[in-house]
Amino acid sequence: MVHLPFADRVEAGRLLARELACRPIAALHQGDAVVLALTRGGVPVGFAVADRLCLPLDIIVVRKLGVPWQPELAMGAIASGTRVLDENLIRQLEISAEDLDETIASEQAGMQRREEVYRGGTPALNLYGRPAILIDDGLATGNTMLAAVRHVRTLKPSSVIIGVPVGPREACDRLRCEVDDVVCLATPHLFCAVGEWYRDFAQVSDDQVRKLLAQRRHRHLPELRAASPLPA
Repeated sequence: MVHLPFADRVEAGRLLARELACRPIAALHQGDAVVLALTRGGVPVGFAVADRLCLPLDIIVVRKLGVPWQPELAMGAIASGTRVLDENLIRQLEISAEDLDETIASEQAGMQRREEVYRGGTPALNLYGRPAILIDDGLATGNTMLAAVRHVRTLKPSSVIIGVPVGPREACDRLRCEVDDVVCLATPHLFCAVGEWYRDFAQVSDDQVRKLLAQRRHRHLPELRAASPLPA
């Protein structure tokens, strides 16, 4: 049984790893899966999952698209060249195409900078034919995870599994239509924000992301596979 709130993201990751280990995912138990942590909050969770399951860790840089005059209000999310938009909100707020394009361009530029900082020149892992386990510290609307899932699908993994410590049931159900499995430890009836379900929900810095990714890659070096062109 999971007791909320979680102490921190590391505890949540360890509990999530235990649940994932119970799932009948053959390639996971054979060590062929790849853990993909959504930046930035998902990285400590993903690190703990990868460490407990002895799997390689990589990242997906995702960015929320904030409403121009109210940035904390999300109108969508992007991951690489993939975008997920809240069309209803955009229409209700009468956000112009110009404002939307400007916001997307700004966030894409930020994504590229962060990729360079986090990876330090190291290529992404090859997902072709391997199970991809997408990890975040929680779900709210699910838009950010959905953008990550759709981006990962273009990289041709054998399957896509989502693992999160906490999220509303509606968001989990929505994502189940897009992936092979969703593992969510807790789906509280009353849900306002992910941070409410952690005692320590301190912001994760870019430096923390870089260090955790480098540390896990160093530990798992024999199993790493650099990205390569897909077979014809």
